[in-house]
This record gives sequence, structure tokens and C-alpha cells, in this order.
Amino acid sequence: MARKKKPEEHENHERWLVSYADFITLLFAFFVVMYSISSVNEGKYRVLSDSITAAFDPTRDGLPIKLTSPLKPPIVERQMLTQSQSPAQVTSNYPVVDSGPQPTEEDKQNLREISRQVERGLAPFIDQDLVSVKSNDLWVEIEIKSNILFGSGSANLESRAQPVLRKIASVLKGTKNQIQVEGYTDNVPINTEVYPSNWELSAARAASVVHLFADAGLDPKRMVAMGYAEFKPIADNGTVEGRRKNRRISVIVQSDAIARRGNRTEQLEKNIAAQRQNRAQAAAPSDKPAVRTIQPINILPQRGGQAAPAGGR
Repeated sequence: MARKKKPEEHENHERWLVSYADFITLLFAFFVVMYSISSVNEGKYRVLSDSITAAFDPTRDGLPIKLTSPLKPPIVERQMLTQSQSPAQVTSNYPVVDSGPQPTEEDKQNLREISRQVERGLAPFIDQDLVSVKSNDLWVEIEIKSNILFGSGSANLESRAQPVLRKIASVLKGTKNQIQVEGYTDNVPINTEVYPSNWELSAARAASVVHLFADAGLDPKRMVAMGYAEFKPIADNGTVEGRRKNRRISVIVQSDAIARRGNRTEQLEKNIAAQRQNRAQAAAPSDKPAVRTIQPINILPQRGGQAAPAGGR
């Protein structure tokens, strides 16, 4: 008897779903594990962050941290710096020092005009490197090489210096700025009857320029002469060229901002305030005995057994 044939099984075309389901299950399990590993313990994070904040904040007391507090990360506020607030004001409790005189727009414009006029009038001398002009918002500096002004060891102005200085005076005559004339020398010592040191020589040279400016029509009340000797060099005194650069005269045209903050003006204001206070104290009734004014004692040496006169010549 012939065996019965088995019916032919139908081919299953959806077996890939089994492998796909296994793959998705494994992928899901993988991300679950990764998420569980990467999750942050907010309690430990709170403790750590608050501890670090307290350690780097000297104004905060080291108080114990309670884990029962709301689990929120600390927010550190940073003050933003603006143009009107300097870094010292934000990070330091020390008093802020005044940054110095602040010129007005009128001051700046006035100095720029003076600088342009000086450069235009002294162009030939600037081209020969005998005169240099430097300017900023606070002053204009006109630097003149000493070799065209004075002879060696002398404070008498040379004839060729007259046109340069008079040209400068003609420009400054139409201004109202304060003028400071500074004299400088090299470090070669001098010891003569007229100039015992470079102090006297540098001051005398500055005074000679001031006298010429006054003769040219500048108001003497606007000017001051100063001598710095060899103690503010701009080049090396060890070379001939350096010493030549250090022998110079500087004419400083000051802005009103600097003139208002001059030491002399401040001292005069202090003296006036002290005098007013003394008058007020003298006018007020007091039980204290009056203070007797002591006259100064003349300690000058006597001549021929007679005391030196009180007044000088």
C-alpha cells in the first residue's frame, strides 16, 4: 500500500520579525541600562555643589547642608560689568581711586587746535628733527633740542633759537592755557660759580625760555619754569647721541582739567579753608587762654659782633 504524501508546508516569509523583535528588545534593554547609569543623584549633587560654593565664597558661613532641602541646583549670579563700573568695583571692597583729571570736550578740541597750529608753524624745524610735538587729551608737549637753544654749560639763548621760540609764543599767545616749561640736561656733571650742578643749569634754561615768552607777549601768570637736571632721561646717557637727546626743553601746554587740579591750587584752597577755620575759632567765645604768637628767631650768623638785620636784600 502506497504511503500518503505529506502536504507541502507553506513557506513563512515573516521570520525576520522574530529577529527584529529580539533586536528591539536588546536595544531597549541597553538604553534602560545606560539611562540608569547616567541618572544623577540629586541629593549628592546638591551636597557637592553647595560644598564647593561655600568653599569658594569667603562671605558665607560653613553651615551644614540638609538633604531635606529642595533639590535644586544652586544658581550663581554674576554681576555684569558695564562701562560705568570698573572690575575693581565688582570684585573688591576697597575704595575706588579717582582715575585723574577728565578733560571736557572743549579742552580736547582746544588742545587739538593748538597742536595743529604748532605743527603747521614749526614744520621746517620738525622736518630737521629739531622740534617734536606730542599731544593727547590732557596736554600738548613741544620738545625742543637743546643744541639749537643753548651753548655747552650755558643758559643764554642762542640767536638761532629766537625764531623757534617766538613762533611758539605767537601760537600760544592766542590761548589761555597754563604753560609749564621744563629744562633737562644730560648726566655730565657741572660745577661752576654760576651753576654748581645740573639742577641750577636746567632751571636757568627753563627760566630763559619763560623770559623770552614773557617778552613776546605771553602772560607771566600763565607760565612756570621747572628744572629736572639729568634725572628724567629719555635716552641712554652712555652714548653721545643719547646725551644729545637728553639735553632738551619741553613746553607743556596744559588743559584746564590739569590746571584745576594742580598741587599749588589745591594747597591754596587748603590754606584758605584753614584760615577760615582759624577765624571762626577765634571769633567763637572760649574759656581757654589766648595763645601767644611766638616770633621767629633769627639764626643767621652775626657779622662783626652785631646781629644780622631781620629783612633780607
